[in-house]
Amino acid sequence: MLKRIVHLLILPLSLMLVSCDNGTVDPEPEVLPKMNVSSATFFEGDVNKEITFSITISETHDKEVRVTYTTQEITAGEEMDFVAATGTAVIPAGEREAKVNIEIVADTLKEQDEEFKLVLSDPVQAELVISEGIGTIRNDDSFVFIPADGYITPTNYVGYDRVWADEFDEPGAVNSANWTHELGASGWGNEELQYYTDRTDNSYVEDGRLVIEAKKESFDGAPYTSARLISANKQTFAFGRVDIRAILPEGQGIWPALWMLGTNIGTVGWPACGEIDIMELVGHEPGTVHGTAHWGPQGQGFSNFKGASKSLLGGEKFSEEYHVFSIEWESNSITWFMDDEPYFNLTPSTVNGAYPFNAPFFFIFNIAVGGRWPGYPDGTTQFPQKMYVDYIRVFQKK
Repeated sequence: MLKRIVHLLILPLSLMLVSCDNGTVDPEPEVLPKMNVSSATFFEGDVNKEITFSITISETHDKEVRVTYTTQEITAGEEMDFVAATGTAVIPAGEREAKVNIEIVADTLKEQDEEFKLVLSDPVQAELVISEGIGTIRNDDSFVFIPADGYITPTNYVGYDRVWADEFDEPGAVNSANWTHELGASGWGNEELQYYTDRTDNSYVEDGRLVIEAKKESFDGAPYTSARLISANKQTFAFGRVDIRAILPEGQGIWPALWMLGTNIGTVGWPACGEIDIMELVGHEPGTVHGTAHWGPQGQGFSNFKGASKSLLGGEKFSEEYHVFSIEWESNSITWFMDDEPYFNLTPSTVNGAYPFNAPFFFIFNIAVGGRWPGYPDGTTQFPQKMYVDYIRVFQKK
């Protein structure tokens, strides 16, 4: 009888415990805004100034958001190039941004551009997504290039990795790990007049830039020489942002181009492989560049194409200073830029026929002389003509 009473007393207690367990509801985890830090570029100057990083969150929060930051060296040195800093950035409740200023140490030395990091850690009331911003110090003392300076783009972009670049920093011959010379005087499908050589007086690196030089001289039956560099089988890419900083030649019959072809050209031919002209210029229009895409079946004798032009204002010419020619290339979309201004976009809906631009491509840099589009040199055309390329950089999304 006693055992039965104890059992009856215990049983309801156990049922009560089970009931409590089953009825417990865990609170929903708090969804925190995502935090990013920007990269920043700054011209060094001759007096100390500050470079500003922006720390942002994806949406406002009803609580104060905090994060610890510290600087780290990359190629820039603490105290020599920037003042080391550590602290806490605060985004007030209801706001989305905080700024961190880092002091840059000025000098008058001719140096390479230099970089350091701003690194975030230990966020409070936010989820850290992009934790490192790159600070690029542009050494304006080193800009001694001829003919002039001009537009410039950063060495890194938020949300992207720089997957390849040629900064043309090593003087002498062109880097054979990146480039191959195409040779000959075949007319190249456009009735051109130049002979492309691998001589170091037609293409070379000096003063931190690639130089492609077109000359008026007889060579193996051709009246002009020049150079055509390709990155096929060495540097090929599908998608990303491409920046090319260049000064362009000019003159009747001069035809510089910075462009791309599909890596499958050897099997499907042109234009089926696709062609992306990041920049072309015909020398009798020295203030206008063209961005164009070509496609179509092999063997039709011509290509389908679409594109647009971008002109400088006030009679300025692309031979007078550097400009940056870019594309942002994604699956089913290519957008062309000149100095970060978009001026043309291509998608499958604007292409009649097969869309060949979702596959790997390689780069081509050249100056042609003559051809059906630019026409031919005349008495006004001066030689030699040079194209200067300061850099090519390829970035892809993280």
